[in-house]
Amino acid sequence: MIVFSQELQAATTSKQAWLSLQKEFQGDSKVRLVRLQSFHRNFETLYMPNIESVQDFLSRAMAIVSQMQSYGETISDQTVVAKVLRSLTPKFDHVVAAIEESKDLSVFSFDELMGSLQAHESRINRSLEKNEEKAFQVKEATIQNRRN
Repeated sequence: MIVFSQELQAATTSKQAWLSLQKEFQGDSKVRLVRLQSFHRNFETLYMPNIESVQDFLSRAMAIVSQMQSYGETISDQTVVAKVLRSLTPKFDHVVAAIEESKDLSVFSFDELMGSLQAHESRINRSLEKNEEKAFQVKEATIQNRRN
């Protein structure tokens, strides 16, 4: 059963109902300001831990941006792209440098960045898998040589 606030039930126009819902779900202006400041802090302190995948990191970044936007904040792709590039782990340093040198960051979209970073991470993972496979083969050959 859905329970509506008295203020919402008393609304006689759609604008009054909307304002009531907005207040109920976002709080008054002071609460919204505090929440928005919290989202800003989360965005400013955002970084990518070494163990996190690019997809997970970008999802966290976009979740924060979406929360900020839901509270009326306007945040450009350029701002998000710049923040993500600053917040990546060192294993992405050469990709970040390549993107900064070859792309016009004022028009480089978050989706383009996401594609580039995910492609790079896939190459890194393939390389790691090949190295692990080679190490396993060497270890297996060493064990076989000891037996003979």
